[in-house]
Amino acid sequence: MISQKPLKALIVEDNAFMATVLHDLLVQHASAIAVLAIANTGDEALQLIASKKPNVVFLDVELPDMTGFELLQQVDTINFQTIFTTSHSHYAIKAFRFNALDYLVKPVEESELDEAIKRLLKSANNGMEVKHALSNLEVQSVENQKLVLPKQNGTLRLPLKQITHIEGERNYSYIHLSNGSRELSSKNLAYFEDILLDKSFFRSHRSYLVNKSHIEALKGDHFVLKNKVEIPISRRRKTEAESWFF
Repeated sequence: MISQKPLKALIVEDNAFMATVLHDLLVQHASAIAVLAIANTGDEALQLIASKKPNVVFLDVELPDMTGFELLQQVDTINFQTIFTTSHSHYAIKAFRFNALDYLVKPVEESELDEAIKRLLKSANNGMEVKHALSNLEVQSVENQKLVLPKQNGTLRLPLKQITHIEGERNYSYIHLSNGSRELSSKNLAYFEDILLDKSFFRSHRSYLVNKSHIEALKGDHFVLKNKVEIPISRRRKTEAESWFF
């Protein structure tokens, strides 16, 4: 049996301690990964990406001279996998989830790294996904942003303006679209609530998230959508719903 060559990795991290922790974890627990180098700045990382041609880059979101996103925008062809690393920044994590990007929270834990490596080895090059995500992050108008959903046969990108509401069913959700169709997601409603509440969506009921741009009226204990679908409002959310809508 022919053994597979380890994937060449570049760590981009300006904090020496965090870089050492990640490096040591990879050396000790990830035989499928061979660390080529550690870059402390974005400029250094760009040079190493060009010269070393890594298969995977562990990329810190905040660098001294640029952000991780700005670094990637300077790479013409992203022909490597990207795993972002970030401190406990809820905003950054929401952005990663919204765009279906892989990430690790610092300080990186062994169990989380193991899961990230498993996903890495199963997936194809995510360079195109990262490029799409960068474009999505640049969109100023929320309604023109796209919700990214991993699917078994690829990735689905749904414009927020086409999503009327999301209906939760235990551990999965149905995303309802303005054309009358719906998409099934393995994510639960709490997941979508976390990434969409600041994008004109409201949790009106334990089973529903609704998009404000598709609401025609609030009548009693429910919202009426422009397509005449009625979305229930739970009793305990009634006052909050009125404040949010009017």
